[in-house]
Amino acid sequence: MTLPADDRPDIRSARSYRYYALGLLALTNLLSFINRNIIFGLFDPIKAELTISDAQLGWLASAYVLIFSLAALPFGVLGDLRSRRAVITVGVLLWSAFTLASGFATGFSELLICRALVGMGAAAFSGAAQSLTADYFPLRGRAVALGILAAGIMLGGVSGIWLGGQLELAYGWRHALIAVSVPGFVLAALTARLRDPGRDQPRVPLRAALRELHLGARSFVRQFGPLLGSIAVGGALAVHFDRVYGADSKVDVAAFGAIVTLGLAFNIRLWVQRFARAPASGPSELVRAFGEQAVSLAVVLRTPTLLYIFVGGALISFGMNGLVGWAPTFMSRELNLNVTQAATLLGTWGLISAITGSLVGGVVADWLRRYTATGRVLTICLGLLIGGPLAIWLLTVRDLQLFVPVFAAAFFFLSWFNGPIAAVIFDVVPPKISATVAGAYLLFIHLVGDTVAFPLVGTLSDHFGIDRAVLLLPAVAVLGGIVILGAIKTVEADMRRAASR
Repeated sequence: MTLPADDRPDIRSARSYRYYALGLLALTNLLSFINRNIIFGLFDPIKAELTISDAQLGWLASAYVLIFSLAALPFGVLGDLRSRRAVITVGVLLWSAFTLASGFATGFSELLICRALVGMGAAAFSGAAQSLTADYFPLRGRAVALGILAAGIMLGGVSGIWLGGQLELAYGWRHALIAVSVPGFVLAALTARLRDPGRDQPRVPLRAALRELHLGARSFVRQFGPLLGSIAVGGALAVHFDRVYGADSKVDVAAFGAIVTLGLAFNIRLWVQRFARAPASGPSELVRAFGEQAVSLAVVLRTPTLLYIFVGGALISFGMNGLVGWAPTFMSRELNLNVTQAATLLGTWGLISAITGSLVGGVVADWLRRYTATGRVLTICLGLLIGGPLAIWLLTVRDLQLFVPVFAAAFFFLSWFNGPIAAVIFDVVPPKISATVAGAYLLFIHLVGDTVAFPLVGTLSDHFGIDRAVLLLPAVAVLGGIVILGAIKTVEADMRRAASR
C-alpha cells in the first residue's frame, strides 16, 4: 500500500497553528480530568458536611462515568453534523459551570446532578477533540498527537486528586471546586476560536430543524423510549441491590450500567431503522442529515478493524481502569502502605511512567507506520503483551524496593496504546463521521469495561482476597491486545475503503 504524504493544503499552510491547537486541546483535556477527579480528594469533607453515606459518595463518581458514556455518542453525532469546535466549547463551558455550581451544593441531590452534568461536558469535549486532533494530523504524527492529548488523562487525573486535597486543606472543599472551574471559562473562549480543518460541508440549521420536528413531550418519549425505560428499570434495580448487598459491593452500579447499555443499544437500533427509511427529500433537513449519519455509522461499524478495536478497547479499559481504581486498596492491604504513601507512589512513578509511555507509544507507532500500514496496531499489541505480564508479576511482588521499578516498567508499556488506538480508529473512518465513531467508541468501552471491572473485582476479592482478584485485570488487558492483533489482517483494506468514501 502506498502511504500518502501529509500534504493536505489546509494543514500544510498552517503547520505552526496545528501545534498551537494541539497544545490548547491537550491543556483543556488535562483540565477536564482535574475537574473529573478532584471530587475523589474531597470525599471525606463532603461526607462530613453534607452528612451522606459511602454509597452516595460512590454514586457521585458513578454519575460522572455513566452520563459521560451515554452522552458521548449523541455529542459525537452533533459534532459531525454541526461543528466540532462548538461542541468542544459547549463541553468546556458545561463542566466548568457545573464544577462551579458543585461548590454551592447544599445536599446530595444537587451535587449528584452537578457531577452528572460535569460528565456530560467531558463527553462533549472528548470525541470532538480527538476527531479535531486527528484532522490536524491526518497521517504523520497522528499517533504522537493523540498520545499527547491522552497524556492529560493521567496527568489531570492524578493532579485533580492531589490538587483537591491541597486546596481543601487551605480553603475548604467548596473553594477547591470553585477554583478549578475558573480556568475552564478562559479555555472555552480560546477553543471557540479554533479553526476546524477539512470541514467544508454545509452546516445543519439545527434550531430551525428542531422546530420542524415538533419535538414535544410525546415525540421525545417516542424517540427515547427504550433509553428512558432502561434508566427507570436500572435505577430501581440499583436501589434494590444497594439495600440487599450494601454499598461496598457496587452491584448496584453494575446493574444500572448493564440495563442502560441495553436500553441505549435498542434506542440506537430504533434510530438507525427509522432514519434509514427517511425519504431523500422532506421537510426536515435534520432528519435527512442525521439519517445519513446513522446509515454511515451502521456501515462503518461493520468495518472489521473497528470490531477488533471496540472489543479489544473494552477489554483494555476493563483492565487498565480496574488497575488504577484498585491500586490504592491493593497497596494498602498487601504492601502495608497508608493512603498518603500509596497516593504518592501512584502520583510520582505512575504519573511519570504513564505519560512517558503514552508519548513513546505514539512515536513508535508513527515510526512503524512509515514502513507498514499495520504499524499502529502492532504498537498497541506490543505494549500490552509486554506490559501485561509485567503487571501480573508486579501483583505478586511484596518487596517495595522491587515493586517500584516493576510498577514503573509495567505502566510504561501498558500506556503505549493510548495514542495508537485512537489513531487507528481515525485511520479507518471517513472524516465526516469521525466524531460520531469516537463517541460510539467511548460509550462502548466505558459502559462495557469500567462499569463491570470495579464490582467484579470487588466480588472476587470478597471470596478470594484482593491479592488474587486483581490478577484478573492485567490478564484481561493482555486479552484485549490479543483481540486487537486480529486487526493486522484488516486494517490496510479498511484504510483504503475509508479513503475512498
